Amino acid sequence: MPYPDRLLADDEEVVTHLHPHWLTVFWPVVRLLLLVALASFGCSVVPAGPDQGLVRLVVVALALVLALVLVGVPLLRWRTTHYVVTTHRLLWRVGVLSRTGRDVGLFRITDVHFRQSLGERLVRSGTVTIETAGEGGATVLQRVPDSEGVQQLVAQLVEEDAERRGRGWPPPGPGQWDDAQWDDGGDEPDPWDGYGRGRTRFRSS
Repeated sequence: MPYPDRLLADDEEVVTHLHPHWLTVFWPVVRLLLLVALASFGCSVVPAGPDQGLVRLVVVALALVLALVLVGVPLLRWRTTHYVVTTHRLLWRVGVLSRTGRDVGLFRITDVHFRQSLGERLVRSGTVTIETAGEGGATVLQRVPDSEGVQQLVAQLVEEDAERRGRGWPPPGPGQWDDAQWDDGGDEPDPWDGYGRGRTRFRSS
């Protein structure tokens, strides 16, 4: 399902839209199969009698409740977790009933790297960490499909974004921004408004 256009700026395009790796839903699916098997077995061993139908109904109801908790919730959490990379920023959204999210403008990213365990390398998954200038700390995206490819994509987009605004990559780290280095040419827009769009020039010190 495409990311909602209403959440994007007029000149912003989605480059990639991901959910956590499919391995995230592997165990919930296994639990579902086990619950179906156990419920079927439980119904089959209920002894015949006037209460047989009621007992089987209780077994099925219990299986449905367990499926909702052990299968439905993890699947919904996976489906409602979004890793979105656009031409201007990186978006992260997670949550079923309550929502948590963060937007990081490409111009604020100072470093992006990934980490994979041996098992994650086998399934092409991993953790991508986004370091940003200023406060707020790093953004850590876990169980990212093709984490190496995502790391390279974000680094490329940040570099292209920096070149469009005429400054080098990587940008200065936290606390290293110097307003005196920015030459806005008089009436030109501030390089920090919105996503940093507009004609700005970075003058090397």
